[in-house]
Amino acid sequence: MLAADFANLERDINMVNQSQADWFHIDIMDGVFVPNISFGMPVLKAMAQHAKKPLDVHLMIVDPDRYIQTFADLGSAILTVHAEACTHIHRTVQAIKAAGMKAGVALNPHTPISVLEEVISDLDLVCVMSVNPGFGGQQFIENTYDKVRRLRALSNAKNAEVMIEIDGGVTSKNAAALVQAGADVLVAGSFVFASENPSETISDLHAIANT
Repeated sequence: MLAADFANLERDINMVNQSQADWFHIDIMDGVFVPNISFGMPVLKAMAQHAKKPLDVHLMIVDPDRYIQTFADLGSAILTVHAEACTHIHRTVQAIKAAGMKAGVALNPHTPISVLEEVISDLDLVCVMSVNPGFGGQQFIENTYDKVRRLRALSNAKNAEVMIEIDGGVTSKNAAALVQAGADVLVAGSFVFASENPSETISDLHAIANT
């Protein structure tokens, strides 16, 4: 939703509600962990009142532990924190689950998947950043395919039931290859909202992801 028209947010939320999209992906940025500031709790609360699909909330913030219960209270179904922002990932993951949400951990492009070896079995989702976090509309990082394959191999080796999510630069040109590499969830922002027919674009991506 970072790429939505903020002046017509309810309209864009209703479009997603009526589309084949499975979730709302909402990026919360603090201007510290990433160089951009997106939106905070009041806007998320307003979005939750209109959204009819699960809220997949991605925290790009420092010290995310402070706000776990807050985001649970706001209706988040999935809460994803960055490995780079957490001193004790296992503790954070357990706190997210205790608050009644599914727990995700995001990895920046430079962060190796090895940081998840000891916790991947506790996760519901791993978000692989395929651009450097902070801004929409960036160029997809090609190394992502190999990273996803290695992450899927790690997940299988640990018998972990974890969804792999790709965030950044997802388009109809790379969606099929990402799914083939092992991705389960594709986040598309600018590619959808900048298209002539966002709902049709979502349908096209949905079809590719489910072939």
